Amino acid sequence: MHSNLWVEETFEDFLGLKFKVEKVLFSGKSEFQTVDVVETKGHGKMLLNDGLIMVTERDEFAYHDMITHVPLFVHPEPKNVLVIGGGDGGTAREVLRHVNVEKCTMVEIDAMVVNACREHIPQTSSALDHEKMNLVIGDGVKFVKQTKEKFDVIIVDSTDPIGPAAPLFGEEFYQDVFNCLTDDGIVVSQGESSWYALEIQQSLLKVLNAVFPKCYLYSFSNLTYPGGLWSFTFASKKYHPINDFDRQRVSNSKLEFDYYNAALHSASFALPSFAQKGLKGLIEND
Repeated sequence: MHSNLWVEETFEDFLGLKFKVEKVLFSGKSEFQTVDVVETKGHGKMLLNDGLIMVTERDEFAYHDMITHVPLFVHPEPKNVLVIGGGDGGTAREVLRHVNVEKCTMVEIDAMVVNACREHIPQTSSALDHEKMNLVIGDGVKFVKQTKEKFDVIIVDSTDPIGPAAPLFGEEFYQDVFNCLTDDGIVVSQGESSWYALEIQQSLLKVLNAVFPKCYLYSFSNLTYPGGLWSFTFASKKYHPINDFDRQRVSNSKLEFDYYNAALHSASFALPSFAQKGLKGLIEND
């Protein structure tokens, strides 16, 4: 029946990415978005929110390695970590591989995403029942405004700035993030594509610069997001992502990675010239 089914993500009105679907595993509509899980021919299981590709089994490690291990190896002792979004569970999974992390709180607004991934994508959702895991189904914007907890690292694993994720790109949200970080806290956020969303990167970095003393952008390569080259923002009260990074900690951790490594950690902050020019004055270039 599904022999010729393809899923296509279109970007604006000039680009499409198509993937061959072998089977539809889940399809639902929550109060926030449509949620689909499909089995693809070349990329394994794939999660889509509102028709946009969030995760595929084939390349999820690139995103989850880089959003997690970069800040957790810069912060000297990340004990309490907050993940906002990240309903597929992959970011929390990587956070919990760090033995010095005592607690990982994940605040995801859409229970349907979590449940669909629990059932169909155990590759990413495998740590959601970990003993150090505190899973909260709720609004991350409200959470950071109301919590009395302090976090060493906050990871904003959000979708694009549309729909339920839109407030996660605003100054009020980042002021609240700043307030619930420890005095040497770090926040890393999904930072879009320099190829196709330089203006979103500019506005996000303007917001971060208004709140944090140190702001940077770093990039990674993946298979399934438009343009292939994708970014994260890194904002910090104290630490420099390269100068305060101790490569020895990576080897001492004995952790194995599919994407991240110590050399790539530093190299990821080297941006293409067009991105440097477009973000001039918004990132520290040391």
